[in-house]
Order: sequence, then structure tokens, then C-alpha cells
Amino acid sequence: MTKTGAPVSVVCFGDSLTWGFKPGVRTRYGHDCRWTRLLQCDLGTDYYVLEEGVNGRTTVFEDPVRGDKNGLQHLDTIRKTHMPIDVMMIMLGTNDLQSRFNMTAGAIGFAMGRILDAATRVTDDPEGRAPKILLVAPPPLGDFVNSPLESVFNSTSIAESKKLKDIYAVLADQYGAAFFDAGSIVTASKVDSVHWDADMMEPFAKAIAAEVKKLA
Repeated sequence: MTKTGAPVSVVCFGDSLTWGFKPGVRTRYGHDCRWTRLLQCDLGTDYYVLEEGVNGRTTVFEDPVRGDKNGLQHLDTIRKTHMPIDVMMIMLGTNDLQSRFNMTAGAIGFAMGRILDAATRVTDDPEGRAPKILLVAPPPLGDFVNSPLESVFNSTSIAESKKLKDIYAVLADQYGAAFFDAGSIVTASKVDSVHWDADMMEPFAKAIAAEVKKLA
């Protein structure tokens, strides 16, 4: 609990992995399954979990096909909407690996650095203090042979996805953030090689709950 007795505010800022995209079905997992809702259950009433996931969201890149996916542009509004934020979990980078962006893991790391810089700044708004940050590296992509997303990602995407955890760990240290490797718990679904099967949700939620409690 915060000093005022209010619940600890936890914002989960991410893409479709946070939104709860159900692979193969193209719908959203329900409240009984989605990891963000399970996180709320695990943390209990002393915490208040807010979902801020958007399908296709990138770190800083404009999507020429789908539009309005630039996470950095969304971040300021999200911070103001949910002030004061005690803990912000950030899990982005998967969509930056799409072949149309042609980004290396190193370039995505530089982009994530801009997100972290913005997230850790105090603003001049009422209660605009900087939140504590939990940076989460998304799990590596799977094999896209026969995946419905085969035309969106390629073999380079897979190789670069495996490098993100090491790059993000260094970034977290630089910006004073906590770090967690989602790939230590989660593997991408064989259905589309990006999103998560239902059985991944609960163990991930429990792992994140443990990390959040360290920061609260």
C-alpha cells in the first residue's frame, strides 16, 4: 500500500502480448485467462492493475501499414491518464521485429532507451512523479513456417528477437529499472509463433507479480 492507503498503481504498457491476443482466433483472451487480470488476482486488493496494451504497438516507429502504433507517442498520454503511477511495466519490441521495419535488436534497444528516458522523467503535472519501471524483454519469436504471420516476420526477425533480452538487461541497469526476461517463463505459440497459448498466462502473471512486489 502507498503512504496514503491507496492501492499500488501498476500500469502494464505493451502491445498485443499485453492486450491478450489469442493466436489463431484473432480475439482477446477473457478476464479469466488474460495474464494482466490474473496479475490483479495474484497481487490482490492492495494493488490496482491497469492494462495499456495495443495490438501492433512499436517502441518508437511509425507503422506505414496500420498507423498509430508509436509507443513513445502514446506514453505521455498514458502517464497523465493514470497519474500517479507507482510501477510501470514495459514490454515492447516484438512488433519492431516485423520485416517491414528491418530493425536489428541493437536499433530496437536504442528505441527502447527513448521509451525508458521518457518513462523515468518527472513531469510538471499534478502528481507527475516518475514511476518505478519494470522492463520486460518479450520472448523470442518462433518458427514462421505455416504461421499466419509468415509474411510479416522473417528469419532475421527470429534471430534478432533472441538478442533482445541481453540488450534490455543492459538498458534496465542504465536507467535504474528492474528487469525480467519473459522468455524464461513463456514460449511463443506454435499457432502463429508470436502470441501466447492460454497455459502461458498464469505462470507469467505469477512471475510478474513477484517482480512488482519487489518494487512496491
